Amino acid sequence: MNDFDFLFGAWTVTNRRLVRPLTGSTEWDEFPATSVARPVFGGAANVDEITFPTKGFSGFTLRLFDVEREEWSLYWASSRTGTLFPPVVGRFAGGRGEFYGDDAHEGTPVRARFIWSEITPASARWEQAFSVDGEKTWETNWIMELARA
Repeated sequence: MNDFDFLFGAWTVTNRRLVRPLTGSTEWDEFPATSVARPVFGGAANVDEITFPTKGFSGFTLRLFDVEREEWSLYWASSRTGTLFPPVVGRFAGGRGEFYGDDAHEGTPVRARFIWSEITPASARWEQAFSVDGEKTWETNWIMELARA
C-alpha cells in the first residue's frame, strides 16, 4: 500500500516524448515539467499534478490501491481534454512497478503500459509504451526522468 511513498513531494521532470507515436518515427521532443505529489487515505491513494510550462497544459494522476487485489489503478487526466483516461492496473515487484490497460491513440486501440523504475530518494523514471499487436511488441513513446526539487 505504500509503494508510491517515494513520489510524495516536489519534483523537476525532464520529458522525452515521441513526436508521432505508432508511425515508425524516431523523432523525440524534450521539454521540462514540475510535479507535486501527495498521499490520500493514509497512502492507500495519492494524487499528483504535473505542469508542462512550455507546452501550455498540465496533467493530474489519481492512484488507488485495491486492498483485496493488492494492486494499483492509475488514472490520468489532461487539462487539454478535461477527461479521465482509462486506468492502467498493476503492482510493484523488486522495486519496479508495471501497469497495463486498454486505451486508444488517435482512434487506434492500444494496450498501454506504464513502468516506474530506477527509484531512489532523489530520482525516479517513468515510461509509457503502446502495443498494437497484443503485447508482442511495445513502442515506448514517453519517458520522464524525475529529480527531487
